[in-house]
Amino acid sequence: MKSKNVFMLGLLLSGGLLTSCAQKSQYNNDDFQIKSVQVTNKADLGIMVWEIAVNGEAGSTVPVPAGQLDGAPVLGYVFPTSLPPTDVGFSATEGILALALTSHPDFDDTPLWDENNDSVFDNDGVEWHPHWVVLAQDNRVAGGLSVKQFKKADKTVVLPPTNPGMPMYMDSPGYPVTTQSNSIKVVVPHYRMNNKTDFSYDGVAAFMKVNTSVEDLPMLGVYEVFSVASGDLSLPYTVK
Repeated sequence: MKSKNVFMLGLLLSGGLLTSCAQKSQYNNDDFQIKSVQVTNKADLGIMVWEIAVNGEAGSTVPVPAGQLDGAPVLGYVFPTSLPPTDVGFSATEGILALALTSHPDFDDTPLWDENNDSVFDNDGVEWHPHWVVLAQDNRVAGGLSVKQFKKADKTVVLPPTNPGMPMYMDSPGYPVTTQSNSIKVVVPHYRMNNKTDFSYDGVAAFMKVNTSVEDLPMLGVYEVFSVASGDLSLPYTVK
């Protein structure tokens, strides 16, 4: 059964927050027009393969660097799910757990992983890589959603040990991401998500931006949604 948080996504879309974005980016092209989304369970290997296929070339378009963290652009292929945040190591909290595949050349938020295999661990931000995030409704940004934040002093918040050290419900799990032709895929082991193989999901392609200077804006907000697999964010897809 889908949680009440899932239905919040549909309300956001019907309210126009995810379709009538005031701030348009330069990245709305076929590389972010979703054609299909699929999560396939490989029970014999103990993994699931998550895939988004687009009309263009998946992962080919990456952000143009801003030259600083404040205002840094982030592009993402995102799988909103019906899973609770606790299944991937967060403490219980309201919001939508999503697996986001992102690229952002201005910073590296995967300190444990060397995605480009050059023996330098802090220069890989532009490489497509995964994050678990908890999304919350946020009317301050055009996309209507942001990664949920918390105060650094809040000791009740638990993050997975692979988190990047930011005061957000974000993890950098290090799963392998591959792009080939019109498809971007990520492999997730069962044990890294509480062995859950029965859930619903959707697919979203979006433009996000980092904020470190304006107090009344989120640290990482969604500013433009390029496409939604279902068209209405109803999370109609189930694991194959």
